[in-house]
Amino acid sequence: MSRTTLSTGQTVTVPLETAATVTGLVLPADSDAVGSLLPDGLAPVRVTPGRGVVTVLAVEYHRIGDGAVRPYDELAVVLAATPREPSPPLVPLATGDYGGYVHSLPVTTEPARALGDDVWGLPKTVARIAHHDAGGRRTTSVVEDGDHVLTVDIARPRSWPASLETTGYAVRDGRLEQFAVGVDGRFGVRPLSEDFELLVGTHDRSATLRDLTLGDRAIAMFAFEGTVTYGFGQPVT
Repeated sequence: MSRTTLSTGQTVTVPLETAATVTGLVLPADSDAVGSLLPDGLAPVRVTPGRGVVTVLAVEYHRIGDGAVRPYDELAVVLAATPREPSPPLVPLATGDYGGYVHSLPVTTEPARALGDDVWGLPKTVARIAHHDAGGRRTTSVVEDGDHVLTVDIARPRSWPASLETTGYAVRDGRLEQFAVGVDGRFGVRPLSEDFELLVGTHDRSATLRDLTLGDRAIAMFAFEGTVTYGFGQPVT
C-alpha cells in the first residue's frame, strides 16, 4: 500500500477502495473514431469490422477510501482498447486482452479531480452532475462551463451478487499506464437493449461524442452497487 498527498491537501491510500452506485451503457461506435482518441500503445477493440466499443458510466460515490476525500459524482466515457496491434473482431474480448481507456471524466469536486489526475493521470474536469431516480431508472445529466455535455437515462436491470476485475488505461506524465479495477457487489446486466436514452449536448466535448457515431442499440446496459477498488498505475509493456 502507498499513501499519496494530493495537490488539494488530502492524503489517500492506494489501492483505493470506494463504495459506489453505477449505471452504464456499452455501445457500438466507429472504430476509426475510437482509434483516433487512443494514445500510442493502444488499439481499439472491435466487435464487428469497423465497429468499436464505448462505455458510458454514471457513478455516484458514497465513500472514498477512509473518507479524506468527500463523496462525489462522475460521468466516464471509456474506450475499449487493447495494448496489442489491431486484431480480428472479438479476439481481445474472447481472450480478455483488453481494458478501458478513460477518454473523458467530469467530476463534481476539485479534490475528486486532483485524486484522478495526481494518482492515475485521469482526464478529470469539474462539472455539475445530477442523478434522478424514478420508476426503476436513473437519469444522469452533466453540465460543464455552463453548457450541457450529456444526459443518459438507463433502466436498472435486476441484479445478483457478483465480482470481477478489469483494467483501466491512462496517460500519466507522458507515459501510458494500466491499473487494476476490482468490483464486488450486486450486478444487473441487460444485453442488446434499446431501453435507454442518450442525449448529447452542446459542449465542445459533445462534438467528440457525436463523431463516435454511437449505436442506438446497446451491446449491454448495466447497474452496479458495491465496492470498487483502484490499484496502482503500472507502465504498459
